[in-house]
Amino acid sequence: MSTIADDPQTSVSVRGRQLTFTEAMVEALDHAMTEDDGVVLMGEDIGRMGGVAGQTRGLHDKYGDHRVIDTPISEAAFFGLAAGAAQRGMRPVVELMRVDFAGVAMDQIYNYIAKIGYCTNGRRRVPMTIMTQVGNPLRQGAVHAQTLYGMFAHIPGLKVVAPSNSHDAKGLLYAAVRCEDPVVFLFHSSLLAIPAGPGIEEWTALDVPTEAYAVEIGKARTVREGRDVTVVSSSYTVHECLRVAQRLEALDISCEVVDLRSIVPLDIDHVVSSVARTGRLLVVDEDYAFAGLSGEIVAQVTEAGVAMSTPPRRVAREHLPIPYSRILDDQVRPSGARIEEAVRDLVSNG
Repeated sequence: MSTIADDPQTSVSVRGRQLTFTEAMVEALDHAMTEDDGVVLMGEDIGRMGGVAGQTRGLHDKYGDHRVIDTPISEAAFFGLAAGAAQRGMRPVVELMRVDFAGVAMDQIYNYIAKIGYCTNGRRRVPMTIMTQVGNPLRQGAVHAQTLYGMFAHIPGLKVVAPSNSHDAKGLLYAAVRCEDPVVFLFHSSLLAIPAGPGIEEWTALDVPTEAYAVEIGKARTVREGRDVTVVSSSYTVHECLRVAQRLEALDISCEVVDLRSIVPLDIDHVVSSVARTGRLLVVDEDYAFAGLSGEIVAQVTEAGVAMSTPPRRVAREHLPIPYSRILDDQVRPSGARIEEAVRDLVSNG
């Protein structure tokens, strides 16, 4: 029996039952597969191997070859297969090994999966989930390290989520599988071990209930309250923002940190409400700055007419291919140093 998680948008409860981010994804899929025989998994190395990140570990042993399907390296083919299965009453979950590989399936994604519901006036829905890994903790260079939130967000018809902790990973993935529309679930490589990972804030140790539950898609959450500046982010960079907020607290600079959780729909009302209190806005985005999510948030807050004491700022990835060199990558990614500098400038200039 699924429930909507007890999920106040301005507070978090810690302790309780703990799972890593990876374990939370497995548990969400297990719940969905137990409840509905139409939920099937497809992807490369997700069967006996259990996924390159362990995100399907144990599910093949439990459900077998017919429901946990190892596919050939032919993303366009198995994305098309999943789209057809979804329209015939199934709920496929397709695992794309890395978001960087989405290009080979984009015709299926943006010309069919995202649009067929609209083109048929809802008669042919595609209840399909696309799981894919983002981020660059191993500094793997230009084609294994992107986030590409904005690419999916730009396509009408897709919902896009990017959780930052185990509680939300389980709840949002379960919600995605139960959704009647296609959902892109983006999980970050740097989060797979939380809450056990080094340098991860205590707030991520949220209680993960044993039962199935859904976190509502389209609802942001304030994970740290503050008075001086609103810092908006999602997924792994929420943790970078929290670390900066902790450091700046010693300098009497108070940051309010908002975790978007959902990119489409975007909970702009939550962001606007926070900025109206603090009077300052910084958006931190691991995706590219140019034509990206960070600019969209700044535009929507500005268009809402919120009074700000100084122009809003963005810290996002520079508009160039990701360098393999760690030294070069640190110059262009939204690092803690860049975030801290932006917060200091906002506070000192307004």
